[in-house]
Order: sequence, then structure tokens, then C-alpha cells
Amino acid sequence: MDLQLAGKTALITGASKGIGRATANAMAEEGCNVVLVARTAADLKTAQAEIARKSNVRVDVFAADLSDSANIDKIAAAFPGVDILVNNAGAIPGGNLIEIDEKRWRAAWDLKVFGYINMCRAFYALMKKRGSGVIVNVIGAAARTKDPDYICGVAGNASLAAFSESLGSVSVRDGVRVMALHPGPVATDRLVGLMRKKAQDKTGDPEKWRDLVKPLPFGRAAHPEEIANAIVFLASERSGYTSGSVVTIDAGISARAS
Repeated sequence: MDLQLAGKTALITGASKGIGRATANAMAEEGCNVVLVARTAADLKTAQAEIARKSNVRVDVFAADLSDSANIDKIAAAFPGVDILVNNAGAIPGGNLIEIDEKRWRAAWDLKVFGYINMCRAFYALMKKRGSGVIVNVIGAAARTKDPDYICGVAGNASLAAFSESLGSVSVRDGVRVMALHPGPVATDRLVGLMRKKAQDKTGDPEKWRDLVKPLPFGRAAHPEEIANAIVFLASERSGYTSGSVVTIDAGISARAS
């Protein structure tokens, strides 16, 4: 299926690893020029070289900490013609209300919650001027499962989901589509690292981490590419009537939890 993305430009945050990198790869495969944003310049350069080697598209990189809104202004100034924005940067720590103190809570939200909001503000204004654009916010199914041992993430993700629905309900007046996607557990380096630590704590053998994911649907976590493919489709004109929606991809985990 031709997703009609050839020649467009997509900016992906958190693009050096995991879902972000898989999304950048998938966008490039569709002929979309990509801008990769993440904190670590070395990781970005590695991703840039890989994509450039596989796809005949322009690949730009910008190393920045998105918890600082001044950096977001710089990114928007450097890439004002972005057609598609994929917000994906930020990891919120696990823990219950007592375990996550105010400092850690604010730091996590500065990057993910306010980072997403500030990126949307900057690029939505540019898209509105042109009368076209797409924003996809990659959030997380904790907004639906509401695990109290991940309460900072639950609250942050739920906030971003409501934000995306609210903005996407009116953005169509400006020719802009805004939507969100809730991945469930995804086999990223971060998840595998957490599972290794949990297996080490429980069994003394970090290689037993695969046993911990066997109870998941299909006996595994999602592949990053499965999430990336959905993001690319939502961003394409093949999904041109989608805005103000939140799509959950977790093999039914949150549906059972609710």
C-alpha cells in the first residue's frame, strides 16, 4: 500500500532507540525525509548512518534535551517545514505515590508531559500557518491500566491522552490532524533491561527475563516495528479522517484490566 508519504518530512523525538528509531526507519522506507531528535549525539549519528544507508531520503539529526523549552524553540526554528511530528521522547519511572518524590515526578513530567505539550505548541503553530500537518503523540497504555505502582506514568499518560483528544478535536479547522497512540509492553532496550533486573532480583539469573514475558499475550512483548507501522499509517493520508483519537496497541491488556 502506497502511504503517499514520499517527499514529506517527519520529525521524531526519542528517535535514537526503540519505538522512535523503528518509526524513523519505517518513515524513511516510505520515502519520507526524517529529522531525528534525542539527547545523545553519538546514538543519533549511528541511527542517521543506518537509515541513510538503507533509504534514499534526507536524514537530519538534532541532539537536545526536550525538558528545556528553549531547545524546543531551536528545533522549531531549524525545521519549520516539518509535515509530521511524532512525539516519543521520555520515560517515566515506576513506583507508587510514596516512592516517587516531587523532584523525580517533576523531572519526568518536564521531559514527557511538558515536552510533548511544548513540541505541539511550537509545531502546531507552524502547521496552522500552512494549513496542513499531522501530530502523533506516542504515550502509553498505563493511562488505561492505571497501575498504582506506576502512578507517575499513569497520571502523565492520562493527561497527554486527554490533551491529544482535546487538541485533535479542533485542529481539523486548521487542516491539522492530532492523535495519540498507547503502546503496551514493547521489547525495547529499556524494557529488556528492566526485565533483566527483575529476573536477577527474583532468580539470580538475568537471562531468565524471557520467562517474565511469557504470560503476556502471544507470549511476548510487542516488537517496536509493530508500533512504528501503526504510527506511520496514522500519519499518512490513508488515515486522513483520523483526529482527536487515541489508538491502543497492547493485545487487549488494558481492555482486560479495565
